[in-house]
Amino acid sequence: MATTLTSKGQVTIPKQIRDALGLAPGCSVDFAVNRDGDVVVHKVGARTSRKPDRFEAARGKADVKWRTDDLMALLRGGD
Repeated sequence: MATTLTSKGQVTIPKQIRDALGLAPGCSVDFAVNRDGDVVVHKVGARTSRKPDRFEAARGKADVKWRTDDLMALLRGGD
């Protein structure tokens, strides 16, 4: 599996590798080089190891189904 290095030094980890390591957005990875010069990627922690930001904490909590026009009127102080 080949991938291309960007001008910022970034690469995309191929999906097969992400799946095999159980990597998801927010997971930490560690890179090492073994004696043969091969790069080894290790999963460091799960996504839950970081504190959710305030938007993640609130996501999916609303139990009111707003219509866009009603919400905009409320936010703008519509008459």
